[in-house]
Amino acid sequence: MLRNKRTYAAYFLSSAFSVMVFFVCALFLFHPDLKAQVAWNSALLVLAQAEVIMFLFCFLFVLYSVGSFLRSRKREFGILLMHGMTVRQLRKMVFMENMLVAAGSLGTGILAGLLTAKLFLLAGSNLLGINPLSFHVSLYSLLLTILSFLMLFLVISLCTTMLLGSTRLIDLFQSGIKRDVKPKFSKVLALLAGVLLLVSYALAATATASTVKVRMLPVTAMTIVGTYLFFTQASVALLGLMKKNLARYWKKSNLVLVSNLAYRMKDNARMFFLVTIITTITFCAVGVFASINRLSGDFALDHPAQIGYVSKEDGSLEKKHLEEISGELTARGASYRTEKIDLVYVRVLSSSLASGPEWLPVISFSDYSRALSAAGYSVSEQSPAEDEALVLMSSHREKLLLQERKPASYRLGEGGLLLHEIGITGRVSIADHLTPELGNQREGVFSGLVVNDAVKERLRMDDDSSKVERYTAYYTDSMESTEGIASRLTENGRMDYERGKPYAMTVSGTLFEVQRTTFGALLFFALLVGTVFFIAAGSFLYFRLYSDLDYDRRQYLALTKIGMTRKEMEKMVSRQLGLLFFLPVGVAMVHSLFAFIALQRYVYISIAWEAAAILASFCLVQVIYFWFIRARYLRNLQKVHP
Repeated sequence: MLRNKRTYAAYFLSSAFSVMVFFVCALFLFHPDLKAQVAWNSALLVLAQAEVIMFLFCFLFVLYSVGSFLRSRKREFGILLMHGMTVRQLRKMVFMENMLVAAGSLGTGILAGLLTAKLFLLAGSNLLGINPLSFHVSLYSLLLTILSFLMLFLVISLCTTMLLGSTRLIDLFQSGIKRDVKPKFSKVLALLAGVLLLVSYALAATATASTVKVRMLPVTAMTIVGTYLFFTQASVALLGLMKKNLARYWKKSNLVLVSNLAYRMKDNARMFFLVTIITTITFCAVGVFASINRLSGDFALDHPAQIGYVSKEDGSLEKKHLEEISGELTARGASYRTEKIDLVYVRVLSSSLASGPEWLPVISFSDYSRALSAAGYSVSEQSPAEDEALVLMSSHREKLLLQERKPASYRLGEGGLLLHEIGITGRVSIADHLTPELGNQREGVFSGLVVNDAVKERLRMDDDSSKVERYTAYYTDSMESTEGIASRLTENGRMDYERGKPYAMTVSGTLFEVQRTTFGALLFFALLVGTVFFIAAGSFLYFRLYSDLDYDRRQYLALTKIGMTRKEMEKMVSRQLGLLFFLPVGVAMVHSLFAFIALQRYVYISIAWEAAAILASFCLVQVIYFWFIRARYLRNLQKVHP
């Protein structure tokens, strides 16, 4: 192991870093102060999922790493077998090596986690939007980390029997020198790679809010297959075209560079594909959660009233509940004002919607205007005509979907009054979850219709089957003053209309805290797991690079003997390493860019800044990593030079 420390370095450090991140997540998971937070259940779910995903990825990463080590040391194994070591002794030695590295990385990772725990706790508290968590190490977090990774390393070490492959001496000694006569490719598959990638990019770029979800799976599948074919077929075909340009191909060291790249692309195609997919997942996960975190800034737009309460038809508990809410607000010293609006539920005789509702809540335009004015918003719409209606938007998240859908028409009440949608409301007047969920996830969810005042009274008076529910809105000076209000009546700040209770309710202060903590936990999880993914992707490149070091030494030694200067050699190696390092990351950035374009069509806020910042940050880290590896690789490569 000491003689192979260069090979083990990236594996050891990456494993130790994975252990450290897993341990830090476990510290959050079992921290007693976090359990006292309002959004503890949401944060617990996110952190638990992060632990599971990280563990599964670490299993695959360690499995790949062990396989890479065994392939790079086959000549060494051949020498040991030739000098009398049995296959059983060889497997025992490899098992002990793996467990020794496992113990070292586990201890190093936990120690690094303890040293940096306070920093991570402060950063995590900031992202979660809670008070700084104190330094606390739970015995459960230690046991979870130790037992999980011991099991992981033990299972993989036991699998080395299958990873060793052939133990014939001829196969072991020729493992480092066998090269294909000529890299081959299929013109059809190379063309298919370009078609799949271009079609997936086009579908992502032209997606709308209503088609993003539908196109997500086929676009992802085409991108994955296209990426695999690009590295295995199209990249070799492109290098073959470069060889036909003799003027450039025969210029200086391009002959050696292009020929080497053709072999490397073919040999490393699967590794490049794996790095590209992992890096794309990292970019998209961090970018998506960083963008979604911005939704908390527009939370007030979806909750114009700090507390919303809807009493259903019987109204038996309305007085008791409202007195309880008012009493809690008064006890906190919070000033408030209330508005009451009648929601008239009218039977729908027919509808142009594919799955039209049986009952439709209707409010008058004057009530809609009064609710917005009480929240401090101005009304830009005009009152609908007697045969027109505005779609009552339930959330700004649904705005793009509702704008794209075809306007519907309804025939309501016993008289069959015909109403046509003429647009959607500019703002939310009644928060989501206080009325039945109308519409669908593809075309947009809405809360009801806003109609002319006279139409509402006509539907209410002329239709004996109509029913009336009362909406009571509490407006306070600050949303934070309502956090934890009426906790007995809600679950995490709301009681959905569909839950079957005689009332529905939302408390914006509690909901905001839950949402902010959940989104912060998602971003924290994405940053931690994304960093592990990104470092693992860099480790894959490191493994493959150093597995070819002996072959490259012999090749570059031969080139220096026939006249290549050290400067020319360094330039050629730098260009070759640059392509190997930045091609997978570049392809991943293009994939992510089109993913962000599709996401932008789905959300109503701009995510351009978050997407650019994420891509630029990871690109900068990759550049630093490249220059560090380049310096070390050149130094090791030149050890054989005179």
